[in-house]
Amino acid sequence: MIKEFAELFFPNLCITCNNNLLKQEEFICSKCLYELPQTDYHKFPENNLAKTFWGRVPLEAVFALLYFRKDGPVQALMHSLKYAGGKELAVFLGQYYGQKLIDAGLIYDAVAAIPLHPDKLRKRGYNQSACFAQGLAQSMGMEDVSFAVERAVATETQTKKDRFERWANVGEVFRVSNAEALKHKKLLVVDDVITTGATIEGLCKVILAEAPCNISVGAIATPQN
Repeated sequence: MIKEFAELFFPNLCITCNNNLLKQEEFICSKCLYELPQTDYHKFPENNLAKTFWGRVPLEAVFALLYFRKDGPVQALMHSLKYAGGKELAVFLGQYYGQKLIDAGLIYDAVAAIPLHPDKLRKRGYNQSACFAQGLAQSMGMEDVSFAVERAVATETQTKKDRFERWANVGEVFRVSNAEALKHKKLLVVDDVITTGATIEGLCKVILAEAPCNISVGAIATPQN
């Protein structure tokens, strides 16, 4: 009763179309969820995103849930993740994608999110990639070992940097704080958005140097080529 009363003044709206959500819907209405540009990369090992890492770092698989287009519906979704207190939304997307990965027969021992520097984490209040990892862990029944990696250096924004500059910006900023939690695991490393892959590449190389394991990479979104 209280919830229904509150929704009279603070209606539960879809973050992409702003229409009222039905009782069984969360964050995104069923129509918008169906119409989101999903990549299906988890079904195709030699997808375009996976190819960006060939010859750079050994990965078992690479996939992302959505295509990111400027001014498209995914842009609104990603903005909500970063700037509108999107912790619960990130968890929801992790749970949603986790079920898709399970349906495709993909199984992992553990998941780890790209870490934020402590200063940035304090400022934002949460790490959307870690929340995404939490949702994946919940839906896939795997361990969340995001605590095992750290960002030791606060890097500059990656926007408007070329590939070399991005790599130089993240090449020595990560460290493994708990190698035992990663060793010999079938590990899924996740970020919110993958563009050039420099950030993921940097972290994965650090992990492989300190804790031999099999790494796959996942993300919420990636630009459409």
